[in-house]
Amino acid sequence: MYAKPRMPDPVRASAVRAVIIIALTLTQVVVVLLCTLAGSWLAFPMTLSSVGSTFVATWAVLDIWVTRQSWIQRNGVVSEPSSVARRRLLRRR
Repeated sequence: MYAKPRMPDPVRASAVRAVIIIALTLTQVVVVLLCTLAGSWLAFPMTLSSVGSTFVATWAVLDIWVTRQSWIQRNGVVSEPSSVARRRLLRRR
């Protein structure tokens, strides 16, 4: 069976970083919501922190794309025949 090409290590590392940052940002947003509903003084500082975390999360997602593009430029695209091409090759023999 045809296996999907794997992500290069630098791209995978930036993707893992982005997922962790996004998860923390979403957790922060939930805390802001709960603090706001409870009327806590912590709501305002957490809101400012969440806005900053949103910018960081956006940068982390862009980092995946930049890392992937730079990896492709340095190492080229790995090309493998698809499973359909393999079946056609086997039929010809």
